[in-house]
Amino acid sequence: MEPEQYPKLYLYRRIVQAKLFIDSHYAERIDLTQIADEACFSRFHFSRLFKSSYGKTPHHYLTKVRMDNAQKLLAQGVPVSGVCFRVGFDSSTSFAALFKKHFGISPSVYQAGQQKKQVRIAANPLHAVPNCFAETYGWKKSNIQ
Repeated sequence: MEPEQYPKLYLYRRIVQAKLFIDSHYAERIDLTQIADEACFSRFHFSRLFKSSYGKTPHHYLTKVRMDNAQKLLAQGVPVSGVCFRVGFDSSTSFAALFKKHFGISPSVYQAGQQKKQVRIAANPLHAVPNCFAETYGWKKSNIQ
């Protein structure tokens, strides 16, 4: 390994460590200082390195992780207010506004859509099979509907 690559690898490992910290502690009250401390960087240096590695700021990444987990919980039927607190938000109104900003619909509308989708799939499981897969095995559209 070339000498100049070692520091880059070492820095990248520290950034990954901080990302994993976010992934496992997203539901807690964490801030940039705590995340940067996990990687042993100053807040500003960490923010710059994180964004250059992942294409988004640590705050945006944390929000994305929270929103992705909120989607999963809503699809499982967890009440919106429960989802809000389980993914790390203090206010259900701010959670609902941010969810709508990210996905274009409110959490309750998303949850209702997921429940309808699950009912449709339970009634006819072949609706969940992608058309390319169905055609590969000789199933026709009339078999799936």
